[in-house]
Amino acid sequence: MEANTSRSTAGSAGSSLAASIQADIRPPKAARAREILQDLQAAAKEAGVGPAFSELLQADKKLGSFLAAVFDASPFLRETALYDLPRLVAILAGNPDEHFPRLMAEVAASWRDTDEAALMTRLRQARAEVALLVGLADLGGLWPVERVTGALTSFAEAAVGATTDFLLADAHAAGKLTLLHPDEPSRGSGWILIGMGKCGARELNYSSDIDLIVLFDRERAVVADPDEIGALFVKMTRRLVKILQERTSDGYVFRTDLRLRPDPGSTQVAISTSAAFLYYEASGQNWERAAMIKARPFAGDIEGGDQFLAELAPFIWRKYLDFAAIADIHSIKRQIHDHRGHESVAVAGHNIKLGRGGIREIEFFVQTQQLIAGGRDRELRGRRTLDMLEILRAKGWIADEAADDLARCYRFLRAIEHRLQMIADEQTHTLPESEEGLDVVSRLMGFKTVKAFSKALVETLETVRDHYIQLFEAAPPLSSAMGSLVFTGDDEDPETVATLASLGYHNPREVSRTIRGWHFGRYAAMRSAAARERLTEITPALLEAFATTDNADAAFNAFDRFLARLPAGVQLFALLGSNPGLLNLLATIMGTAPRLAEIVTARPHVLDAVLDPAFFGRLPDKATLTARLKDMLAEAASLEDVLDRARIFGKEQGFLIGVRVIAGSVSTRAASIAYSDLADLLVSTLLDHVKAALEAQHGRIAGSRIALLAMGKFGGREMTASSDLDLILLYDFAESETGSDGARPLTGSQYYARLTQRLIAALSAPTAEGSLYEVDFRLRPSGNSGPLATHIRSFVEYQTKEAWTWEHMALTRARPVHGDASLIAEAVENIRAILSSPHDARKVERDVLEMRQLLEEEKTAEGPWDLKQVPGGQVDIEFIAQYLQLVHGAAHPAILDVETETVLAAASRAGILPATEAEILLPALRLYQRLVLILRLCVDGPFRASEAPRGLLDLLSRAGELPDFTTLDAHVQATQKDVRASFERIIGKVRKSKKA
Repeated sequence: MEANTSRSTAGSAGSSLAASIQADIRPPKAARAREILQDLQAAAKEAGVGPAFSELLQADKKLGSFLAAVFDASPFLRETALYDLPRLVAILAGNPDEHFPRLMAEVAASWRDTDEAALMTRLRQARAEVALLVGLADLGGLWPVERVTGALTSFAEAAVGATTDFLLADAHAAGKLTLLHPDEPSRGSGWILIGMGKCGARELNYSSDIDLIVLFDRERAVVADPDEIGALFVKMTRRLVKILQERTSDGYVFRTDLRLRPDPGSTQVAISTSAAFLYYEASGQNWERAAMIKARPFAGDIEGGDQFLAELAPFIWRKYLDFAAIADIHSIKRQIHDHRGHESVAVAGHNIKLGRGGIREIEFFVQTQQLIAGGRDRELRGRRTLDMLEILRAKGWIADEAADDLARCYRFLRAIEHRLQMIADEQTHTLPESEEGLDVVSRLMGFKTVKAFSKALVETLETVRDHYIQLFEAAPPLSSAMGSLVFTGDDEDPETVATLASLGYHNPREVSRTIRGWHFGRYAAMRSAAARERLTEITPALLEAFATTDNADAAFNAFDRFLARLPAGVQLFALLGSNPGLLNLLATIMGTAPRLAEIVTARPHVLDAVLDPAFFGRLPDKATLTARLKDMLAEAASLEDVLDRARIFGKEQGFLIGVRVIAGSVSTRAASIAYSDLADLLVSTLLDHVKAALEAQHGRIAGSRIALLAMGKFGGREMTASSDLDLILLYDFAESETGSDGARPLTGSQYYARLTQRLIAALSAPTAEGSLYEVDFRLRPSGNSGPLATHIRSFVEYQTKEAWTWEHMALTRARPVHGDASLIAEAVENIRAILSSPHDARKVERDVLEMRQLLEEEKTAEGPWDLKQVPGGQVDIEFIAQYLQLVHGAAHPAILDVETETVLAAASRAGILPATEAEILLPALRLYQRLVLILRLCVDGPFRASEAPRGLLDLLSRAGELPDFTTLDAHVQATQKDVRASFERIIGKVRKSKKA
């Protein structure tokens, strides 16, 4: 290498910095060099140090060329030098190895006899002096990388230590705390500042932030008000950050980052040592273990910090070989460089810290070895990267070649890092994109050309990459092919935010923040390291799956609510990782099926059934469901408990039917029947329970019987996820009975009206578990104006003599679901007799058309996707089936059935529905039922295709058995025209509304 950074010593003892310069930095053009030196000489003259500066230039002819080269390449160093020429002269004339310790002693003592403003000024001035001294010693080849990083860290220690002492002394003077050693405020104070990362390892870079974890020990700190100890140290910590990083006319001291503390999104900037212990024991992540390797008491109560880290050692250093943690540590690195432009080795625009072959890979290479075996070998617990490479070599963990290569590469890359940052005092690690910018860096590195620098850099990066790959072979990608996805620590990665936005997330920052919260174990499901590791692996796939629903934010938020309620996550996350189909199904539920998402969010354990390999086979039959419900209700302590448990059962079983619908593993007919069977079971069971409760309160009516009829979609076994229940309750008892025989007797009509009211409440009243179904009894004789329950004799008489045609149409779907067998048989016989009695065909035709017209006027369809009400929709088909039953039921009793499809098929076989019409109506009915089944799961309110997520449109297209939604939409509208035409041929034309 041509760079000067490998030299480990400079000049003889006592030599000045100016006389010890060994570097050969390519100078700018002569005119530019003269201009820079003239500016320096003029400033020196003005500051009264002109002769001294001239003497330095004359004493060493290389000095002028060196300063011109440095100050041309680094505007920051030039401005710092020009701002205070006496300071520059003192630095050049002095020995840096003597100058620097003297300066550090002054900084360490700067807290004494001062105020906050004066301290801030002194620290900023010292920072400028350090920047100039260290920069020139580095570029001049006097100090190697280790000396440079050590000096930068020493200044950070002195500056933070002085600030800490000042704030403790100030609090002591104000009576807020008592110092055990007022002349050494930090000693035994209980205020602990842990240096993290390069700060802890004494490896700070030139324009580094300092990463601190600020703690307080309740047992060591002596405060005036123990109840306010947290507030006191939080306030002091905020003042410390202000003193260090607030920019004034003198600049700043250090940008200070406190986000490596436990769960920074939900904790104060200073936390108690006990709270920190609890966090690391319960929720500490592997990346935090890796971060803690470099942790070091940095300022404040050093003894207290040592005790804290000693007690934390079992968290950091596991007793046994810890290969399991390595995949998680490596995931951080994969997240950093995957698909971020850092996967390949490059020069222009390459990030030498985070990019492929960069500094972070060397650090991770070392840290992973330490995590594997540091629990058993204390010598592997060192903080400094270069030191640990030597120890790992000595212990046989890495080969000599790897140790030599990585140490050489580390020094080279750290030197580049320092030069990048000293150009403009920016904490950057990215090489310039332009040739001109690269030329500046190559000059500061001592190379004659960009080409020579690039060659050396690529060789370095490739060497690091090759060693790193050998350590982590065949690691699966953690990132999305669509872009960077980095969620480690508490930092918000701009490229991750951009990736999330490109995926379709409207609030990508919130998504990023939430996922980082998952990594901190804020939910029970993520408390274990294994769960967090598995979730880390599937996060990219989850995010992409949510994005494919075209409703990414809603899907993600639903999943987050789901995680919040999930008691444990390892098994589920592992299954999702190994089963992409299940992962995509869950994403579809979260993004397109709000009813299902609500259930799975409230009751995550419903997924247990989905994880059963047999789940997507046959639906459970009624006997199986009955046994399951019986078991669930067996331990119910009261009727209220029964209602709650029934709601839980109903929602969970409805969810499992809906999942099968979304997955396409069950036919429309089977799903509709399953929804109806579930309702049958719940209604029957709850009727028994409310009947028993009524009997306990009011007694029984001797010889009484009941029959509960399902009507509408419930009766026709064509239910969807949102169907309500149309019911009629029939009863009968002997005329000789006047009422019930209980302590609080009721008359017969009152008794069964009360029973009906209780059944309605049992099904629809909201409890702690919500409600089961909306219930409608309006199809009973006389509708809302009649009694809630109807005597069988009154029912038959009404239907025979008074019922309207539309009531007989509704009666075609009457199906008994529960009651006394004898009354059920009687009701069925009477209903069949009513429907099979001759009906005036012309009157039925006229009444059906009037009814259809009335519906079109009062329930106007909201476009072609109002599949029920739209002309040519479901209502048209149902009316055709009911019309055929009323007109032809007497001659063809085989067409009397509650299911519309069965009726139409029977009518076609009987010859009363032409085959050409059946070929239109039956496929149309099946199409509508498939689509409505999906819509009722996925949409609350009207469906508008323009606002629907892509995932829903895809589901509908699949249900419609067509390639895309555009084709499906056209097919649906064409089908509606065909159905309406068939309706008009079979029954007649619906008169248009007279409304304007």
